[in-house]
Amino acid sequence: MTDQLTEVRGGTAADLTRAWAGDPRWLGITRSYTAHDVVKLRGSVQERHTLAERGARRLWELLHSEDYINALGAMTGGQAVQQVRAGLKAIYLSGWQVAADANLAGATYPDQSLYPANSVPAVVRRINNALMRADQIDTAAAYAAGAGSSGRRGEPGERPGEKHDRDWFAPIVADAEAGFGGPLNAFELMKGMIAAGAAGVHWEDQLASEKKCGHLGGKVLVPTAQHIRTLNAARLAADVLGVPSLVIARTDALAADLLTTDVDERDQRFLTGERTAEGFFRVRSGPEAAIARGVAYADYADLIWVETGKPDLEFAKSFAEAVHKEHPGKMLAYNCSPSFNWKRNLDDADIARFQKELGAMGYKFQFVTLAGFHALNHSMFELARGYAADGMTAYVKLQEAEFAAEADGYTATKHQAEVGTGYFDAVATALNPTSSTTALTGSTETEQF
Repeated sequence: MTDQLTEVRGGTAADLTRAWAGDPRWLGITRSYTAHDVVKLRGSVQERHTLAERGARRLWELLHSEDYINALGAMTGGQAVQQVRAGLKAIYLSGWQVAADANLAGATYPDQSLYPANSVPAVVRRINNALMRADQIDTAAAYAAGAGSSGRRGEPGERPGEKHDRDWFAPIVADAEAGFGGPLNAFELMKGMIAAGAAGVHWEDQLASEKKCGHLGGKVLVPTAQHIRTLNAARLAADVLGVPSLVIARTDALAADLLTTDVDERDQRFLTGERTAEGFFRVRSGPEAAIARGVAYADYADLIWVETGKPDLEFAKSFAEAVHKEHPGKMLAYNCSPSFNWKRNLDDADIARFQKELGAMGYKFQFVTLAGFHALNHSMFELARGYAADGMTAYVKLQEAEFAAEADGYTATKHQAEVGTGYFDAVATALNPTSSTTALTGSTETEQF
C-alpha cells in the first residue's frame, strides 16, 4: 500500500528534491518552501490535470525552440479556435477582457479586479472546451475519411488523412491580476487556473484591493518581498498539483508611484518621503525602479514582464540587459498593448521589425492583450453600420469575405459543422447505425455550402 500511495502522490520528498536540482526545467528557480512541504500538502490521492500539464510542457518547449512566441488575447472559445486555425501557437487570456465582457458576474467592468475571482479560470475552461471540440470534430472527420479501408465503421483507416495533424490544444497563458488578495488567495487561484487547463499564469505587483490596469493611473505597489510571496504561492500550488506551470512575474513599477509600506529595504531607496491621504508612501517610478523589481523577481519566475506606457525598444533593451546581467538567459515577456497608439510612436518599418527585435533581446512571449475585445467590437460595428445603411448587401459582403478566406483554411462559413453538428451525428450513428435523424444530412448548409 505504501508503494501505491507514493506513486499516486508523485514521488517522495527526496525524489522531488532531486528533480528540482537536476531537471533543466527548474534551472534558476528558487522556492521558499521544501519538497517535504509539497508532499505533505498533496494528500493521499493526486488528481491529474492533463490539459495544464500538457500545455505547460508545450509552452516551455515552444519558448525554447522558437525565436519568440506571439499571441493574441481571446475573449471567447470561438476566437481561440480561429486563432489556432490561423496558425498561432499559444493563446493569451487577459483579465482586462474578462472584466470588460466575459466575467461570471455578467457585468461590464473596468480592469480593477471587480469581477468574481474564479472568472478567469472559467474562461480558461471555456477556451479549452472549444479547442477540445475542434479537435474532436477533426478527429472524427479524419477517422470517417479513412474508415473505408479498415472494413469497420468508426475505426481508423489506412489512407492518408486518417489522423489530423493540427495540435488544437494551444497553451493558454492567463491573467491572475494581483491575486485577489494575499498568498493564500494566490495559492487557491493558481489551483483554479491549473484545474481549468492554463499552461502559464502571470501575477502583477500591485495591491489587490487597489488594482488598476497597467495603463491607468492610481496604481499602488506592494513591497518587493510581498510579491515574491505571491510568486512562491503560485509555484507551491503548481508543485502540489504536480504540474510544471509557468509562473510569470509582472512589475508595474515603471509607472506606479505609490507603495503600501516602506518595510522592504529594497524599496526604500525609491521613497520620496511623502505620504498620501490613504496612508500610502510615494515612490519614484521609472526605469530604475522597474529594473530593481524585475531583477528581484527573476529567481522566482519563469518569465519577467515589465508593463510599459509605449512601444519602446530602447527601454526594452536596457531592461533586458539589466535582468540578464544578474540572471543570464532569463526569459522575458512583452505586452504589445492596444493602449499604445502604435502609429504615433513608430513608423511602419519599426512596427514590422518590433517583435523580431524584442525576440532577439530575450522577450520570448509577446502578446496583444486586448485583441479579442477590439476585433470583436470593430468587426460588429462595421457590419452593423453597413447593415443599417444597406441591409442584406452588407451581410452578404461579410459572407463573401468568408468564402474568400476558405482558401486560407477558414471553415466557419459552414457554421453548423464548425460547432460540432457532424460530431454529434457520429455520436447518433454510433448508437443507431441506421439513424434517420442525423442533422447535417438534408440541412441547408449541406445543400448550399
